[in-house]
Amino acid sequence: MARANLRDKMKQGLLLLDGAMGTQLSARAIEPGKCHDYTNIESPETVLDVHHAYLEAGSDAVITNTFGANKYALARHGLPDEVARINTAGTQIARRAAGEQKYVLGDIGPCGDFLEPLGMVKPDELRQAFAAQAKALIEGGVDGIIIETMTALDEIVIAIEAAKSVCGDLPVFASMAFDRAGETFKTMMGVGVEDFITTVLPLGIDAIGFNCGTASLDEYVELSGKLVSLVKASGADVAVFAEPNAGKPELIDGDAVYSVTAEDFAEAVKKIHAAGINIIGGCCGTTPNHIAAAARRLRNPD
Repeated sequence: MARANLRDKMKQGLLLLDGAMGTQLSARAIEPGKCHDYTNIESPETVLDVHHAYLEAGSDAVITNTFGANKYALARHGLPDEVARINTAGTQIARRAAGEQKYVLGDIGPCGDFLEPLGMVKPDELRQAFAAQAKALIEGGVDGIIIETMTALDEIVIAIEAAKSVCGDLPVFASMAFDRAGETFKTMMGVGVEDFITTVLPLGIDAIGFNCGTASLDEYVELSGKLVSLVKASGADVAVFAEPNAGKPELIDGDAVYSVTAEDFAEAVKKIHAAGINIIGGCCGTTPNHIAAAARRLRNPD
């Protein structure tokens, strides 16, 4: 039977995404500090193995290993001219794993610097950089674009506009990373959930959500409810998605350690789903075991 296109699939109920990529690459002997995105070129079978692990765990879609594959992030590894090659390779690896029955989302992360006047990045040049990345992802065969872990409104707006300028009819997802801020939630750059929604929804995205951050599982559940209620109040026809970390990290010997069990993560994901979110995955600290537990809990409710 022919697979539904991604936009139709998003309306049919649960769409389970995958979990963290970077920690899985490290667990497969990719050295810390190396450019994880370049693993698409140096060790494609390693990346393929990660995708396979998540698909076997129950993911409906995998996200390409291209989070830091814009020219600004790659320049820090001496690879600014490898954007097209890395992104196309990352998409082809993910497509090889997903086949024609599962979905592939092309991952775009932040540039890692500030736009003028806080930093040196020029808006037009950043727009061109994100468009070049999105173009390579599309040429590789993605089913949609996911923009993740943004903290500044000006950057996420540019990323969305750039992606939409080249993606044709493919769906675009956009998320920011929120932390607890008193009684509410804000990004590292001080962006509140309300400002995020009112700024981004008019840009015509297909899904809006959150990922990463430093929240606890209970706080992710609370954030989910807040996001859903605000989107509903807006009247916009847009999906909501969530990619929580495996809880709040602890700093042990200088490393961020995520100690949340797969079953605890799955219980939180069940509550996030009950809050009205049907597109769910995991971010930092999550593993195929976390996604498998989430799949069992969501597809076989007690």
